[in-house]
Amino acid sequence: MRNEIVAPGAGELTYEIRNIVTVAEKVQRLGVKINWENIGDPIVKGENIPLWMKEIVAAEAMNDDSYAYCPTRGVLETREFICEITNKRGGAQITPDDIIFFNGLGDAIAKVYGNLRPESRVLMPSPTYTTHSIGEAAHANAVPVCYRLKPEDNWYPDMDDLECHVKYNPQIAGIMMINPDNPTGMVYPVEVLKQIVEIARKYDLFIIADEVYSNIVYNGEKTVPISDVIGQVPAIAMKGISKELPWPGSRCGWIEVYNADRDPRFNKFVNSILSSKMNEVCSTTLPQRCLPAVMKHPEYHNYLNERITRYEKMSNITYEALSKVPELAVNRTNGAFYMAVPFKPGVLNNTQTLPIKNPEIRQLVEGIVNQPGVAPDKRFVYYILAHTGICVVPLSSFNTELLGFRVTLLERDEAECRRIYRTLTENIATYLAS
Repeated sequence: MRNEIVAPGAGELTYEIRNIVTVAEKVQRLGVKINWENIGDPIVKGENIPLWMKEIVAAEAMNDDSYAYCPTRGVLETREFICEITNKRGGAQITPDDIIFFNGLGDAIAKVYGNLRPESRVLMPSPTYTTHSIGEAAHANAVPVCYRLKPEDNWYPDMDDLECHVKYNPQIAGIMMINPDNPTGMVYPVEVLKQIVEIARKYDLFIIADEVYSNIVYNGEKTVPISDVIGQVPAIAMKGISKELPWPGSRCGWIEVYNADRDPRFNKFVNSILSSKMNEVCSTTLPQRCLPAVMKHPEYHNYLNERITRYEKMSNITYEALSKVPELAVNRTNGAFYMAVPFKPGVLNNTQTLPIKNPEIRQLVEGIVNQPGVAPDKRFVYYILAHTGICVVPLSSFNTELLGFRVTLLERDEAECRRIYRTLTENIATYLAS
């Protein structure tokens, strides 16, 4: 090309959760059975969608209106239903005009960060979900600015670190959190949420709260939506049906905007998000039309509670297995369906290996891990993949300097879950001793 056409740093924006799938599929074709512990898709892991939910979707698909455009903000009846749920809690009150639907939260994240001025930064947790850190870094053409989540303290945020970033970096315009958290599975205590809101109020910031897992909390933990504690602070909550129903293939998420009328700059920002969505006309109509009927169905909460009980069981099986490895710093997962597992400092290096019998697989893996600059935990997960068939994600790909791995808790078979983590722990010991 006669001109440079790639944005600065674009090649550095990688999505390792999906990247490893390409390699795992090649390994699978070469005869290794893969345990897909890398991606949070309950359907891929065998979740059985109940008949009553399928009947709702099938009935709606027979309605001609489900094939039409809907309003840009989303189906009005669905937005009214969401308002009713939020406003019943007694916190921030919203109207249907405070809701905008998107084609999944990936679309919402791209629009929210993409409409910020490049010099305005959103403070990210570290580690954090890759789509947020990539979206924020891409809008600014700069590395993310982060506050630390503390593995030594249940992954709770380092509040002193958070406030120092805000106080001494005037470019910070907002604070982002994921509650419950991905990748750590941490659940924000109410008092911590209140502290973050107070910092935002004190320094005149807005808040982004990704709450897609808000109703998946267990092991006796409690949290609240940001709307309960936001007060007068401007905020955006991100929600969706991909994890809760679960219907990830629907690509159906939305934002709820709180207190937009209290700050003209924030209100202008929200309007710019809506305008960018207007360029696409609207988001997919069918899942929006199904959402109220599914959530109002008498079996919905029983179905959700059954899944939550299963995630709690799998979180404890996983914790019990991995916490026996002295080189790991393991916290119990209390929400969502992920666990972030860092190695203790100095444990990993760039020479450790596991035997790979198939020469073609060995050549494939060595071609990846022996490249300059490959993080030691990426080396670890690719050797584990080739040797055991267990596909996990390097923790360093989640915008953190910590070295480790993230797993999911979506395995439905308890015996298989125990086998996977017994195999993983045994091979961690072998890998570290090599």
